[in-house]
Amino acid sequence: MSFLKQLTLISIIASLTLLPGCSDSLSDLDFQKDSERTLGGDIRRENTVLEMEDDILTLRDALNPERNAYFGDLHVHTTYSFDAFSFGTLATPYDAYRYAKGQAIEHPGGYQLQLGQPLDFYAVTDHAMFLGVAREAADTTSVFSKYDAAKPIHNLNDKDNYGELSLIQRGRAFATFIRNIVSGVQSGGIDKDLLNNITKSAWRDIINAADEANVPGKFTAFVAYEYTTSSNDRGNLHRNVIFRDSDHLPAMPFSRLNSQNPEGLWDWMDNLRGQGIESLAIPHNSNGSNGQMFKLVDWAGNPLDDDYTQQRLRNEPLVEITQVKGTSDTHPLLSENDEWADFEISPFRVATKMYSEPAGGYVRDAYLRGLKLAADGTNNPFKFGLIGSTDTHVAAGSDKEVSFFSKAGIIDGTAERRGSIPTNMTRAAIYDWIAPGMITNIEGRDYITFSSFEYWGASGLAAVWAEENTREAIYDAFRRKETFATTGPRMEIRFFAGYEFDESLLADSGLITIAYKTGVPMGADIGADESKIPQFLIWATRDANSAALQRMQIIKGYEENGETYEQIYDVACSDGLEVDPETHRCPDNGAKVNLTDCSVSADVGATQLRTLWQDPNFEVNREAFYYVRVLENPTCRWSTWDALKAGVEPRPDLPKTIQERAWSSPIWYRAK
Repeated sequence: MSFLKQLTLISIIASLTLLPGCSDSLSDLDFQKDSERTLGGDIRRENTVLEMEDDILTLRDALNPERNAYFGDLHVHTTYSFDAFSFGTLATPYDAYRYAKGQAIEHPGGYQLQLGQPLDFYAVTDHAMFLGVAREAADTTSVFSKYDAAKPIHNLNDKDNYGELSLIQRGRAFATFIRNIVSGVQSGGIDKDLLNNITKSAWRDIINAADEANVPGKFTAFVAYEYTTSSNDRGNLHRNVIFRDSDHLPAMPFSRLNSQNPEGLWDWMDNLRGQGIESLAIPHNSNGSNGQMFKLVDWAGNPLDDDYTQQRLRNEPLVEITQVKGTSDTHPLLSENDEWADFEISPFRVATKMYSEPAGGYVRDAYLRGLKLAADGTNNPFKFGLIGSTDTHVAAGSDKEVSFFSKAGIIDGTAERRGSIPTNMTRAAIYDWIAPGMITNIEGRDYITFSSFEYWGASGLAAVWAEENTREAIYDAFRRKETFATTGPRMEIRFFAGYEFDESLLADSGLITIAYKTGVPMGADIGADESKIPQFLIWATRDANSAALQRMQIIKGYEENGETYEQIYDVACSDGLEVDPETHRCPDNGAKVNLTDCSVSADVGATQLRTLWQDPNFEVNREAFYYVRVLENPTCRWSTWDALKAGVEPRPDLPKTIQERAWSSPIWYRAK
């Protein structure tokens, strides 16, 4: 034995003898000779002290063939977005993911933001156009800050520059920054390579933040960004681009600077797909598109053809139906027989006070347009599933009415600034000086109406059914459109169609397994089966931290003789109530809201609603779509909560209450 090994052995024996109370029990350990050691250094002992356990540590949950509901947000902006930075946001993508996991972060207004319950997945979607450039312009030590176009941004978010008067600088910066940068690039006055390098650096940091936050089986962080474009009449055409993984990614994201035409984005995505880089795009705020999001011609004005359809479906399997800037299910002018159509309607084009045309801008109308195109011999380009998200610009989503903080940082981070409570005479004068016309008087009280914030909503969340919480499983759920959207509460919706369902299924403990085996889930097609009528299994469960469920509905659309139609069916009612067979409506369950304290009726509503439903007006040769809408009992709207906390009356021209809701992706019935 070498001297070193002898010394080591002596040291071990000496240390054992110093252990109080243990030396006797360990004194008979048989330390083997060096010649008896294995090459791996293990010692063969005759006297065993500890048995080796056979347990295997599993860090990921087992795959669930019945799939789990996961909730997340796929529309989140941080300090790298030029507008978010202008709103005072310093939170980084790393902060955004900390928030999603349940940690507290700071709002630009100085208060703390924290989720009551962590999310399952999250995606930072900063604007690709001039990604990180505003942040760089504000830093007076940077090369880019020396350009004249950068000077209005200098030191914008210094800690002493968050007062009322900074709103003047911020408003001007937001309005002129992008225009001045574009002009500088076009004239050659701004170095394109410098801009690209800033974007590439920010993009790499966003990727790194997602990879650092991603914990397979526990939390999913997607690499993503927002493609921000519009029609020439300022109709919103924005999309969020979500990558399946981060193994191979483009060095820069495709932006409006590369093409104003969304079809150019699809070409780029197709090219990446040919290189093994998988992604999808999710349109949002179709409500503010001025009817352009689901128009019946392509960018060049040509009628839609099968090539267009295939490319759109390949790249855009989902649409964001609800978020802070309003809900895009339907509009009262489009759905006159839908009593719930007037829900969180934002009437303007995005970032304007210009009216937005509803036709061509809402989801249900798009579904109907798709049926009409199919009937006319063109494949349906509007067969998309549904999600919700927030569009937060402070890294943290605001999806609860009671704690709503809107999205635009210090611009709308107080009740007064978002117009839900009156302002005083001094502030009214200041704001009217900043921008004449931004104060409105309603029944003798002055309210700030900076940017139609009063029409915004505390919404929403994306939800999927997936086997496990990983990028791969959740992304695959996006692809098959097994998704649903909520306005914030974590309700769960199951939705299947099949020909072999019967009433016994509802009582079967294995009903989900059977439904997957014998039917199709939301997002899928169901074909005709001779003269059979498909049955729909619909199951909704409430969020334990939100209001009880009031009713569950099927929304049907169909085409007949060149015209499209829609029907609303209540299919399950709370409190043992029955659907009227003539009106297809549930009776009122009596749920009330006390506006003095926002308390709601106790013991009214359902924990879950479950039913098996057949279309009473089904025709085997008529193509149709069906999707589920679930409504909670009424609760206080965020603007009412703001007023209650401030000790003032709710603003009289705003809804006092809302009914939170969720929507499933459709199932399409194919007659051919």
